[in-house]
Amino acid sequence: MRRLRHLTGHHRTVTSNRVLGLLLAFNAGAVNAGGFLVVHQYTSHMTGFVSMLADNLVLGQMPLVLGALGVLWAFMSGAGTTAILINWARQRKLHGSYALPLLLMAVLMLLFGLVGAITLRWPTPFAVPLTVLLLSFIMGLQNATVTKM
Repeated sequence: MRRLRHLTGHHRTVTSNRVLGLLLAFNAGAVNAGGFLVVHQYTSHMTGFVSMLADNLVLGQMPLVLGALGVLWAFMSGAGTTAILINWARQRKLHGSYALPLLLMAVLMLLFGLVGAITLRWPTPFAVPLTVLLLSFIMGLQNATVTKM
């Protein structure tokens, strides 16, 4: 437990940074693989969604434009959530300032694992399954956590 606590703290050793980097890379790969296996689409490639948005906007395919906008919104919401959680923890001088977004990622990955297949058919206002939005939110959390570190 002490080792895990040391990984999420603000001051880490080179070895701790390597271990944390490996764990975060594994997590990102799991999210990306989960998205590909469930919805046949990588959910980590935001530049691809921006390109898809532009292409479909020109072609007049509004459901696909809304889908790309939804994915981008979910990603940015995840990144914003990470920034809020880390800054909140830093203001309160908590030792594990990165623990909150990592814990949220873990809970959401568990949620994805448990109900991902069920939510695959749930419609959203963005014309994409709720599962895709969840995975994009998790990727936003992941990306911002690494950036803040």
